[in-house]
Amino acid sequence: MAHKFYRRVDLRSRSSMAEFLRGHFRYNTLNHWNRSTSYANNVKIYNLGLGNELEQKLYAMLDCEEFWESINALCCEFNTAHDYAWQAAFNGRSNGYLVLYRGGRIESGYKSYCTACGQKNYKTVEESGNVCGRCGKPARVNFKIPDKRVYVTVGAAVDQDEDFDGWDLDALRERTRLVQEFDKLCDQIVEEAVSLAENFSVEDEIVYVPTTKRRLAPISGKEDAH
Repeated sequence: MAHKFYRRVDLRSRSSMAEFLRGHFRYNTLNHWNRSTSYANNVKIYNLGLGNELEQKLYAMLDCEEFWESINALCCEFNTAHDYAWQAAFNGRSNGYLVLYRGGRIESGYKSYCTACGQKNYKTVEESGNVCGRCGKPARVNFKIPDKRVYVTVGAAVDQDEDFDGWDLDALRERTRLVQEFDKLCDQIVEEAVSLAENFSVEDEIVYVPTTKRRLAPISGKEDAH
């Protein structure tokens, strides 16, 4: 049985919620010397209680792009659901901890984009025309609503050393539910990882990467010059 991160909390009890939040595992939001921490979970493979066979398969899968695509998709769903005000991301030397970060979205400054290749531009179509500087197609249009980029406040602490005594009940419930959602995400990540290990194998694939080198090519009509 895999380790479970989610736990039930009595949302009617101030003391139960405060105890849950104060006692939750925490980890660095940047580096250990930064001394700023947030809610987190240890998701290192050896900490999940999966058994040797699954553990070994998961260690092998860490080098597979498809594995991380599935895991990161779950984090993306969580982040999107919170409009990026709260984001889950991996931290630690081997990305062995999932950490809850503050973040958000701000206007990127881009005014237009190419509908053909997606290239963004800081000028409007009226200012510089509709021809894309990347693909050369007349397919640039203005953003109808301001374009935004996602940011994360790496290094900022979340509720560090907070005693929660001064919080009103609704705020305490909201934070408890948020951290519970984060814990559920960790469980979903473990479930997805186990499913991948049970249904897929890891195979080595030789990929030949094309290289560019220069050679002498005869000019047309001068092949017999020498």
